[in-house]
Amino acid sequence: MAATTNGEPRSIPWRMVGWGTAGFLLLLPLVTGAPWTVSDYILVAVIFGIVGGLIELTVRKTASFAYRTGVAVALAASVFHIWFTGAVGIIGNESNPGNVLYLGVVVLAILGSIASLGRARSLAWVMVIVAIAEVLVPPVAYAWVADPVDAVLRTEVFVLGGVFTGMWLLAAWLFREGERIDSRGSEA
Repeated sequence: MAATTNGEPRSIPWRMVGWGTAGFLLLLPLVTGAPWTVSDYILVAVIFGIVGGLIELTVRKTASFAYRTGVAVALAASVFHIWFTGAVGIIGNESNPGNVLYLGVVVLAILGSIASLGRARSLAWVMVIVAIAEVLVPPVAYAWVADPVDAVLRTEVFVLGGVFTGMWLLAAWLFREGERIDSRGSEA
């Protein structure tokens, strides 16, 4: 999508849009009067900075739309995991120890991504493994960690688990597509 100025195509300033959106979202709780502490703002600013930096790095690394989208989906799944488990909890409330397992899923995604060295095929396998870990969280939490254990059996645990598993698998497919396209030497 290009705008025109004096008949010349002009690209949309995506960096400005991205960082501006992050800044807007960071200031939104202040404007709405949400009960955030200074440490909440710092944590969210750090998360937005890491995500934005990784997106910038990805855009510089590859022109593959599939690979870039895979990174975006994996980052979104990671951020939403951290947000849900920290703010309200997926299993019961945020203080339920079963939620720590979901943070473990994010740590697994991070460590696997680092170990893959950004190679699309390796990232695809990492995302599949992370999806399997996601599916295993409720039974492991039920058996050994959650308190109370019946919080694991709530419908929203399985719905959110399904959404997150789908996101990890979508990222895996996108990385695989990015690798397939790169091996052909062209982008569709």
